[in-house]
Amino acid sequence: MADRDIAKEDAIHPGRPVVVSRYNLGARINHWITAASLILLALSGLAFFHPSLFFLTGLFGGGQDARAIHPWIGVVLFFSFAGLFIRFWRANLPEKSDKAWLAHANDMITGNEEKMPEVGRYNPIQKFNFWVMAILIIALIVTGFAIWDQYFFDWTTIPQKRIAVLIHSLAAVALICIWIVHVYAAIWARGTLSAMTRGSVTGGWAWKHHRRWLKELAERHRVKKPAAPAE
Repeated sequence: MADRDIAKEDAIHPGRPVVVSRYNLGARINHWITAASLILLALSGLAFFHPSLFFLTGLFGGGQDARAIHPWIGVVLFFSFAGLFIRFWRANLPEKSDKAWLAHANDMITGNEEKMPEVGRYNPIQKFNFWVMAILIIALIVTGFAIWDQYFFDWTTIPQKRIAVLIHSLAAVALICIWIVHVYAAIWARGTLSAMTRGSVTGGWAWKHHRRWLKELAERHRVKKPAAPAE
């Protein structure tokens, strides 16, 4: 389990406070491209979802421009998330210890996290979000091509397009909900945002939220000695 939890950039940097490297620059850029794509897709997609939200097309230059840009942003999202998937799918595989963590989930909600079982790089909720997002994004890209009439009109029949629109809309709403949960969790767990802005977290954060991952780093001697002072 340890091999899939530890990335090349992961390391402990002794000091006050202790800092733990968690994501390299490439992973952070990949993450923020995915996040930006999701936001733009949500705004443009909601504009088409209901007439009362059509004003959102103004953010993209009007209805025609929003309709033309929306599917291309979807393509960017698909390939961007594919990059994240390749990086992190192994670390998000379920394991037996996840059941024990979920059984104590109420302790986390009530603030008794010290009673929670130790977890590796990701906890079960993070893993669930990861796999649900992967499934929903695949559903969105497949149905998106089915209704992208500018290039693929002849690929599907009108009844198939209607079914695709329904699935596309439901998947989009579900993905927006998952994204909201993801953002809320990142804000709720203080110190989490630092992982995707600076690429590192404090040792205290790692000990509190992903203790087994931190212990594995220490056991594998992934501790970087501080640079010697210049003469």
